[in-house]
Amino acid sequence: MAPIPVVASVEREPVPEGLRKAMVQRIAQLGVKDRIVLDAMLSIPRHAFLEPGMVGQAYIDASLPIGHHQTISQPYIVARMIELMRAGKDLDRVLEVGTGCGYQAAVLSLVSKEVFSIERIRALHDLAKSNLRPLRIANIRLHYGDGCGGLKLIAPFDGIILAAAGIEIPEELLQQLKIGGRLVAPVGGKRQILQLIERISQTEWRSTEIEQCHFVPLRSGVT
Repeated sequence: MAPIPVVASVEREPVPEGLRKAMVQRIAQLGVKDRIVLDAMLSIPRHAFLEPGMVGQAYIDASLPIGHHQTISQPYIVARMIELMRAGKDLDRVLEVGTGCGYQAAVLSLVSKEVFSIERIRALHDLAKSNLRPLRIANIRLHYGDGCGGLKLIAPFDGIILAAAGIEIPEELLQQLKIGGRLVAPVGGKRQILQLIERISQTEWRSTEIEQCHFVPLRSGVT
C-alpha cells in the first residue's frame, strides 16, 4: 500500500533531518523490520507533537510528558505495536484508544486507509486536533469519549491499539475486532506485558505475550 502523503506546513523549530533518520535506524536495530512502518516513522515529525522546550528531546528513544499525567510513547514501542498489528497486511480501518498528543495516530495514518482515535481527556483531544491540523492528514477521525467502549457503530476494525495499560483488555474492544484482526495492548499494573490478541472466530481469540513495557494506566470515563 502506497503511503498517504503528509505535508508539514509548520515547523515549530528547525530540527535536523538526520535526527529522525537516526531514530528510525535505532528502531530497526531493536528488531522492527516492517519497511512500511519504518517509513511512516521517518515521515512523521515527532517534534511537532511536543512543547517547543522539549523539541531537542523529540528523537531520543523514550516516552516524554505531554501534560495531564500522560506521555507520548517511546518511538520503538510505537513502531513495534504497529508492526504487530499490521503483520505485513494492508489495513482498511484501525482504532486507537488513547489519542494523547496525536503522534501515534499520525503514524497510523500512513499504514491504514482510515484511523479512528479516541481520547478521554478533553484537553488532550483538543491538543491532538491542534497538532494534527498543520499536517493536513485527511484519513484520521478524532473522537472525544471513553475509549474502553470503543466505537461500536464504526466497528469492526482490522486492528486496535491501546496506548494505556489495563489489568485486562475491555471485552467491548475484543468484540469490535474483525475476525482475522489483531489487537495490541499493554496489560498489567506495576509489571506490564505487551500482548497481541488475534481474533480467530466469532467466539475465539488467541493471546500472545510479546515483551515487557511501561505505559500509563488505562482509565474509563471522561474528564
